[in-house]
Amino acid sequence: MQKKSDNFSMQDAMQIANSAAGKQLMAMLQQSDPDALRKAMEQASKGDYTQAKQALEPLLASEEIKKLMKQLGG
Repeated sequence: MQKKSDNFSMQDAMQIANSAAGKQLMAMLQQSDPDALRKAMEQASKGDYTQAKQALEPLLASEEIKKLMKQLGG
């Protein structure tokens, strides 16, 4: 399960998800639109990162979420 996209592995994703900022980001995304988050996670698990990104784009417009993304490295 080491799917990679542009040198980003599942291991990288797990490190981010387990960080304090990552947990806060996931909570905010879950509160904002749980269906969009679920869809994005399904697409990412299939290796379709383009569709995952598209599912999250409306949620990523929030200034709070942008700040968290910056903390996580973009």
